[in-house]
Amino acid sequence: MNESSVTLREVAELANRISAEMARVIEGKPQQIRTAVTVLLAGGHLLIEDVPGVGKTVLAKSLGRAIHGDVKRIQFTPDLLPSDVTGVSVFNQSTREFEFKPGGIFAHIVLGDEINRASPKTQSALLESMAEGQVSADGKTYALSKPFMVIATQNPIEMEGTYPLPEAQRDRFMARITMGYPARTSEIAMLTHHAGGDQLDTVTPVTDALAVAAAVEAIRAVYVAPVINDYIVTIVDKTRTHDDLRLGASPRASLHLMRAARVQAALAGRDYVIPEDVSALAVEVLAHRVLTTVEAQVARRDPDDIVRSIVASVPTPARA
Repeated sequence: MNESSVTLREVAELANRISAEMARVIEGKPQQIRTAVTVLLAGGHLLIEDVPGVGKTVLAKSLGRAIHGDVKRIQFTPDLLPSDVTGVSVFNQSTREFEFKPGGIFAHIVLGDEINRASPKTQSALLESMAEGQVSADGKTYALSKPFMVIATQNPIEMEGTYPLPEAQRDRFMARITMGYPARTSEIAMLTHHAGGDQLDTVTPVTDALAVAAAVEAIRAVYVAPVINDYIVTIVDKTRTHDDLRLGASPRASLHLMRAARVQAALAGRDYVIPEDVSALAVEVLAHRVLTTVEAQVARRDPDDIVRSIVASVPTPARA
């Protein structure tokens, strides 16, 4: 597969192969796998919030191995420095010159484990990389690999010694998912499979990074009608005026929702977006960007449910 000849049909087939390979080691989580692949093909980044031990790291590593990409893991700790993420210039005694030593951000898939345990300064080191696909150091700019995807994890119930992600950084993530505890049958199957060793070792590449980069470019051919753009903006705008929300979604959220909907359409075999593509992804793309009011928190109104109610309140555009 090369960039000049990729069709949307081939993109859908590629996504199905990646998803099937990941499903071999992630039991009973087809929706989470599909979202991860969708974000990859949309050129975005993924935030995974959940309790420890439910497969967050396995999801990231299996995705990287399935696309035969370079995968690096950065364990975020309070003493992690920004240069540990982006890289640092080191003086070479033999050449008498400074050489740039790339940090952990230089990979196709970057797993930022427990990102909320690092200081805000270190967290911010990710911002340029996630937004621009590049790193600036010592007056020089270094381009990152394509595709480039950050999968960050955080454990929301372990708040001691953590620094909650600022709104600006949460907004950089295209989507947020939770893994959840597995179903009983899936957990039993996991024990059976892992009895033979680390199942990640069985994941085999079904494509390569070059093909994935070409697929990301091909997604841009999916048509988004003006009425769909209006539908997206209407949903996002309602988050800014909702009584239960003190912070609504940003214009970047509208852009991310449109890009994710394009992938959803392509995986469904269409070269155009329909309203259902948008509504299916609205919660995963928008809920982590909004902040609830104190009254809503006291009443235990969840951001996910609020976004669902907003989507339900917006009339679905009629198809031409």
